[in-house]
Amino acid sequence: MDISKTAVPDRSAASFGTHDTDYRPSDHERERQRYRRSRKRRHTWVSTLCTLLGLVAVGAAAVASPGWERVDSLFFDGAELRSAFPDLLRGFWLNIQMFLVAEVLILVLGLLIALVRVTRAPGLQPLRLAATVYVDVFRGVPTLLLVFLVGFGLPALQLQGTPSEPWLLGVIALTLSYTAYVAEVFRAGLNSVHPAQRNAARALGLNERQTVRHVVLPQAVRNVLPPLLNDFIALQKDTALVAVLGPLEALRAAQIKADYDFNYTPYLGAALLFIAVTIPLTRFADRLQRRAAQRTWAEAGR
Repeated sequence: MDISKTAVPDRSAASFGTHDTDYRPSDHERERQRYRRSRKRRHTWVSTLCTLLGLVAVGAAAVASPGWERVDSLFFDGAELRSAFPDLLRGFWLNIQMFLVAEVLILVLGLLIALVRVTRAPGLQPLRLAATVYVDVFRGVPTLLLVFLVGFGLPALQLQGTPSEPWLLGVIALTLSYTAYVAEVFRAGLNSVHPAQRNAARALGLNERQTVRHVVLPQAVRNVLPPLLNDFIALQKDTALVAVLGPLEALRAAQIKADYDFNYTPYLGAALLFIAVTIPLTRFADRLQRRAAQRTWAEAGR
C-alpha cells in the first residue's frame, strides 16, 4: 500500500476552529521576552567590555616590558612582512595542497579500517588484528618522528616506484599518522548506532551490506562529524611539520627568509596564514557541535 496516498486527517488550525495568527502572548509572556532580550544585550555588552579591557591590559603590559623595542623590531616589522608575504603565500598554497590530498586519503583509509575493526565475520580476524596493530602503532608514534622515518627511511629502501618528492613523502607520513586517529573516530561513530537500528533494517529485508550502507553509516558519520573536523584542523596545522624534509611550504619559506635577514617577522606572517584557515574551521566545528547537542536534547525531550 502506498503510504503517501493514505488518507490523513486534516490537522490544520482551521479544522479546530482557530488560526495560528489569532495567538497573542499574554502580558506576562511579553514581559518575560523583554527581560530575556535586555539580559542578553547586557551580557553581550559586559562580555565585550571585559574582553577589550583584557586585551588592553595585555597589550599595555607587553609594551611596558623592558625588551619590547627589540621584540617589536624582530617580530613586528611591517616592511619585512610585506617583503616576505609573497613567498609565504606561495608556500602556504603547498600546505593547502598537502592538506587536501591527505584529507581524502585519511577519510577513505580511516573508514575502511573502522569497518574492518567493527565487523564480526570470523574470516576477517587476520584483518581485524592487522587493523588493531596499525592503530596502536601509529597513534603511539609522534607525528614529527613519523615524518622523519618516512621522509628519510622510505627513499633509503630504494624500492621501485618509491616517491622522491619531499612533499609527497610528507603527505604519506601525515596520512599514516592521522588515519589511525580518524579510524578510531569512525569506529566510535559506528558503535554509537543503537543495535535496534540494525535489527529494524534486517526486519525490513536489508542484508548486512545494505544495512551498513543505508542505515548505520549515515548515522555514524553524522555523529562524528564535529570530532572529524577537529582532527582535520590539527592536520592543517601539522602540514608545517613537513618543512623538516625541505619542501618550500609556508614554515620553510619563513625560515629561509628569517635566516637571511635575521628577522623573525616571517614566522609571524606564516602563523597568521594558518590562523586565517583554522579559525573559520574551528567556528564551523563548534557550530556543528552545538547543533548536535540541540538535536540530542530535542530527541531526549520527546
